[in-house]
Amino acid sequence: MEEWEILQAWKERVGQELDRVMAFWMEHSHDPEHGGFFTCLGRDGQVYDDLKYVWLQGRQVWMYCRLYRKVKRFRRPELLDSAKAGGDFLLRHARVTPPEKKCAFVLTRDGRPVKVQRTIFSECFYTMAMNELWRVTGDVRYQSEAVEMMEQLVHWVREDPSGLGQLRLPGAPSAEPMAVPMMLLCLVEQLGEADAELAARYAELGDWCAGRILQHVQRDGQAVLENVAEDGRELAGCLGRHQNPGHALEAGWFLLRHAIRKGDPDLRAHVIDKFMLLPFRSGWDPDHEGLFYFQDVDGLCPTQLEWAMKLWWPHSEAMIAFLMGYSESGDPALLRLFCQVAEYTFRQFRDPEYGEWFGYLNREGKVALTIKGGPFKGCFHVPRCLAMCEEMLDALLSRGDPADVPVRLGAE
Repeated sequence: MEEWEILQAWKERVGQELDRVMAFWMEHSHDPEHGGFFTCLGRDGQVYDDLKYVWLQGRQVWMYCRLYRKVKRFRRPELLDSAKAGGDFLLRHARVTPPEKKCAFVLTRDGRPVKVQRTIFSECFYTMAMNELWRVTGDVRYQSEAVEMMEQLVHWVREDPSGLGQLRLPGAPSAEPMAVPMMLLCLVEQLGEADAELAARYAELGDWCAGRILQHVQRDGQAVLENVAEDGRELAGCLGRHQNPGHALEAGWFLLRHAIRKGDPDLRAHVIDKFMLLPFRSGWDPDHEGLFYFQDVDGLCPTQLEWAMKLWWPHSEAMIAFLMGYSESGDPALLRLFCQVAEYTFRQFRDPEYGEWFGYLNREGKVALTIKGGPFKGCFHVPRCLAMCEEMLDALLSRGDPADVPVRLGAE
């Protein structure tokens, strides 16, 4: 099959799948009584727990607004109304003790705090939701919330983390997980889109985040490690040897977008090599296909029970990463990797009977958990992947014959 035909076929497949996935969430997840969304959904969409996870509430608000804004067929009043109801639920209930900014991790159905995490991730997705709500409604309340929370996040990460409630114990290593600069880099792009003032305000922060992520390339450029010391050195023990191939691939497309904004072809080439090709080569299961969830860089047995499982989100991120890499480089090898991952993902994760994707497979690719949502899986990774891939495929097809697409890495 020629590249043009491959692109056209995948555009149709991902577009149809996006419609099916969104239909599942729109039918089963809305809470008309309190606002917000149910995310603990069984295979057929039945609610098995009505707890509400703040980061998943923020993700679903963001996803609804992004589709409403970017994809014409989703510009439907019911989608926007549900997003606004979810955003207003967050405004009323996400913060544990207003006016303090710390958000809960889990809320009851009616919004009472259940649990707080000593991390920044609930607040990050709160920020994404508020900014995207502002973009589709024009309501400045949402943008004020987004910018104020962003300032708090930067303070926690770069100046004083004490507000997160983290204890600095004398024996604990001074470690930096890759997720923290990744999320801030994501927010830099979110808030800076078509906003010259905020883009300028956070330009230095974006460069700082990219630099911190790049420190995770270790072992003379032969491995991406999930945790490093704050000064960029490799950490000892299991913590230092820990790898998450899907997370490295997600960091790859975050960094690639940053490199594109910066107009830096050398960084683009480095990112494709170290954050896309390298994690895929080490992380793809040669016996059963699919990406391992966790690995040990020295080949030792990981301590996490789920290390050999195949999860939905690493494969979603790999699809985005390889298609974006192909879009920017014109390298057919990256298109082949996209097809390899996408074929496995559509074959193993999607549920043709009830819609949406299973989230958790065993190493052999059999469904391990039949749930469609829970504390960690909501309306985010799958539809974001499908929407981004559809957009990139459409852009590639609009260029004309893919054979005419120049290889741009290092050519500017």
